[in-house]
Amino acid sequence: MSRLGMPHLLDPDGFPLFSVREINRLGRPDKETIYRQIIPEAVFDLLDMDPEMGCGADGPRKITFICPEGFGLLRIEARLDPEDRDCVFFVEVADTPFRQIELSFCLINDPSAPRFNVDVDDRGRDNCFGTLRRNVPEELKAMQAGLSPNQVRRGLNMFSRFFQKFERFIDALGIDIIVAEPLSYNNAIRYERYGFDYITGKQLMLWIDREFQPGGELFRKLDGSTPFRQPGMEKTVRGRSWAIHDGILPCPWDNVKIYKTVGIQAGIDTFPGRIF
Repeated sequence: MSRLGMPHLLDPDGFPLFSVREINRLGRPDKETIYRQIIPEAVFDLLDMDPEMGCGADGPRKITFICPEGFGLLRIEARLDPEDRDCVFFVEVADTPFRQIELSFCLINDPSAPRFNVDVDDRGRDNCFGTLRRNVPEELKAMQAGLSPNQVRRGLNMFSRFFQKFERFIDALGIDIIVAEPLSYNNAIRYERYGFDYITGKQLMLWIDREFQPGGELFRKLDGSTPFRQPGMEKTVRGRSWAIHDGILPCPWDNVKIYKTVGIQAGIDTFPGRIF
């Protein structure tokens, strides 16, 4: 039974659809019509395009749907100009073997905001979200501009609108669970606000909050030894996240996995009184 009261998603012949893989078997116009439903209306406004069309008023196609037949994978890329380096809106989702949907990535960038090259090293090589190499000068500029780790531009504050649509889409497939792996501490805290709980990593999150309290292990490491370990950074989600990105934890940021039951708020808060 639908948790949010959504009618079950049907193919053009009236048969129910239960996964991304099944949607991907449809003809391209039909599956793109379905997938457009998860894009916030404000994205179409920003792109100056009709939601029913793939092109803007100026002609070029601005939204690309990567949804290959035979695979349970969807990627949506929306750009102001097809040649732009960065997407305005990017989402990647996938079926799991357990009849869940994984929300792998969701990025919503303000194309008018300054870009910080935190995604590449000083030689222009992709750094896999800072896990292989870091571009510390760019990270410092991004942090000073109020961005979080791995964020190349300021966002557009549209995630809540996207997630409402996404959750209804999942409900219409008859799926109960959304899973994700937050790339950074600030992502994990934000997902808590949207009702997620932890599959793994909850004890780590609680330990982080405890050890950022005065006298704790992480609190003591905010000693000014790097720009990302300044006293006072324990007070905000963003400050903690930069310190963690800088390697302040005794272990890598890894194996934090989360889930949300559609229509249910888990009520998890591992940073009481949090300030972003």
